[in-house]
Amino acid sequence: MNRDNNDIVKFEKIYIAYYSKFKRFAKEYVIREEDTENIVQDLFLELWENKYFLIPQQNLFSFLFTSLKNKCIDYIRHINTANKVTEQIQADYVRLLKIKFDALEILNEENISQLDVEKVIQDALNQLPDRCRQIFILNKIEKKKQSEIAKELNISINTVESQMAVAYKKLRVLLKDLTLLSLFF
Repeated sequence: MNRDNNDIVKFEKIYIAYYSKFKRFAKEYVIREEDTENIVQDLFLELWENKYFLIPQQNLFSFLFTSLKNKCIDYIRHINTANKVTEQIQADYVRLLKIKFDALEILNEENISQLDVEKVIQDALNQLPDRCRQIFILNKIEKKKQSEIAKELNISINTVESQMAVAYKKLRVLLKDLTLLSLFF
């Protein structure tokens, strides 16, 4: 047998002697079977790659056990961190749903009729500067493209775009109390 075969034989003996013991130990803390197997396999992979089993040590079992314990600790820390992030995301989502629920309830309580909505929108549009209102109506109500509006009013497309931006900005402010309506602008 050459040196490589000796290494393989020595590694196999260590693997057979300790794999099931280490797996049972890790399973007590890691719980999920596949995660336990991954941790123990990683331990033996490091052992093989770094040839720790060739280094004369007083107690290989102690060395491997300490490494396994540290891998389990690292895994549990990782899971705890991931769980905290997940809990934060879920809490944020629940808060967002509550805000949306409250907004819908308020909207329902206000009993906004179709006529009231139209009046609020018309009042907001009337507060826009003339040219801005004209461009907004042509685009959003008459469904004309910005290039058509520019040609019709004999202005540049950039002017149409900037006037639309002004209209959106002012309408968001004017319609801020009607959360649902402001989503359209």
